[in-house]
Amino acid sequence: MKCKRCGELAAVKLPSHHAGFCPSCFEGFFKKQVETAVRRHGMIGRDEKVLVAVSGGKDSLALMRVLTDLGHVVEGLHVHLGIPDSSDPVAERTRAFCAASGLTLHVLHTAEHGLAVPDVKDAVRRPVCAVCGKIKRHYFNRFAYENGFAALATGHNLDDETARLFANVLRWDPAYLGTQGPTLPGEGKFVRKIKPLYRLTEFETAAYCFLKGIDHWKAACPYSGGASFTGHKKLIADLEDRSPGQKIAFYEAFLAQGRPHFAGASRGEGQDTLYACAQCGFPSSGEVCGVCRVREQVAAHKARREAV
Repeated sequence: MKCKRCGELAAVKLPSHHAGFCPSCFEGFFKKQVETAVRRHGMIGRDEKVLVAVSGGKDSLALMRVLTDLGHVVEGLHVHLGIPDSSDPVAERTRAFCAASGLTLHVLHTAEHGLAVPDVKDAVRRPVCAVCGKIKRHYFNRFAYENGFAALATGHNLDDETARLFANVLRWDPAYLGTQGPTLPGEGKFVRKIKPLYRLTEFETAAYCFLKGIDHWKAACPYSGGASFTGHKKLIADLEDRSPGQKIAFYEAFLAQGRPHFAGASRGEGQDTLYACAQCGFPSSGEVCGVCRVREQVAAHKARREAV
């Protein structure tokens, strides 16, 4: 196959775009998709400072690189979860990438805040992935707000977004359907949330990292087994294989025609009112926010174990 743009030998085949690209033209395609996402959804201005939530995986590292190459002011935050044999090597790989690329990286250790994920897993009966996600979202937002970032960018790609949309449609969850999208405006102590990679698939971000020589972490989190999104992604991937282009068509049609019908939907009686958490001061649906409650549970669990 020849490159759609220059006619040279293609290195990446994209059936959903009826095209193939050589390495140089694929990078141009990748940048163009991010530029389109940023422009269409008013994600960030040229001079606004952006914090990237950096996991160490392909999507977040690709996002840091492409936003920087597009001229945006970017810094990264990596949340170290304290998971044995996982968190340390992920953090080191992330530091190495940022150092080699001249990018600023901040690292926050949840253990220093009484929230090492192994301790959370022992203390909380809910699925640890849900609690871990809540903790990470809290600290990413908090760091961005306290350090004057205009927006928090995450590496959610098209596969992530279509799987989440599919799950929300299966539940017909109006509140989540009303807010799902590439940009969530900031309000109060919530900074603006943006997803510049939403038009690109996991395969495309993986290809970008390979061609750019980005050494990303590939192993899954040891606590992530059984996550429902994995099954949703497989179903949608099968549909995409049979009919290329369905992922982006599904998602863009939802943004244009579906989401407006759910705008302003309530989460339920008393769920939409937010208060300042009595402990950390960040938004909460009750007197104490979910993250501070988890911290209390972890501390209580440790105290009981030590008392035995």
